[in-house]
Parts: sequence; structure tokens; C-alpha cells
Amino acid sequence: MSEKIDQIIESLKTLTLLEASELVTKIETTFGVDASAASGPTMVMAAPAVVEEVEEKTEFNVVLEAVPADKKIAILKVVRSLTGLGLKEAKEIVESAPKQIQEGLGKDAAEQAKKQLEEVGAKVSLK
Repeated sequence: MSEKIDQIIESLKTLTLLEASELVTKIETTFGVDASAASGPTMVMAAPAVVEEVEEKTEFNVVLEAVPADKKIAILKVVRSLTGLGLKEAKEIVESAPKQIQEGLGKDAAEQAKKQLEEVGAKVSLK
């Protein structure tokens, strides 16, 4: 930059906000321009970005959604092994689908339970 421009920049740095505002108004009237509608690159004060923290779900409920009739016995065995319930209680759960089987599981345990049930033909969801 030239020395003249450097001097102008240094002078502008010492202006108060009121003086800078008056300077902009004077430049607009003198040169017939509108500083608010500048088409070139402009300096924009960025507002702090609002970042929503999305909490990752840590507890899951395993829900038995549907049980095909031909897969009922295999699904019943898996439900018993996952829940530790007796035959009668596990049968009631399987026959009353959609029904929650387990609750408050960690992500890995819930995924594993879902995988075991789906392998034997059940339709399962995690909530």
C-alpha cells in the first residue's frame, strides 16, 4: 500500500463510533453512494453461533413389534434367554406383541438383543 493510504487507515483507527458514522454519511452524500447496499466484499460481524447440543441417547428399550407364527417358538427361546423369565411369562410377552421386552439397556446390549431376535425372525425396535 502507499504511504497516503496507510496514513488514512491510521487516522480511521482513531475515530470514535459517532465520528465513523458521520464519516460514512459524508462519503455517501459526497460521492452519491449507499454504503448499506455495497456490492463488493463487506465486513460482517458474525453473531455467535448457537449450537444445540444433541444428547446422544444412552438407554434403550427393546420392543418386540411382531412375531411371525412360524417363528414363534424360536423367538420364545430368545426372549427367555434375554429376560430370564419362565416359559409362561415369556409366552405371554411373545403372544402380546408389540411388547417391551427389556428397558434401560446400553446401546451395545440393546443392539445385541435386537440382533438375536431378528436372527430368529422377530421384528424388533429400539426406543
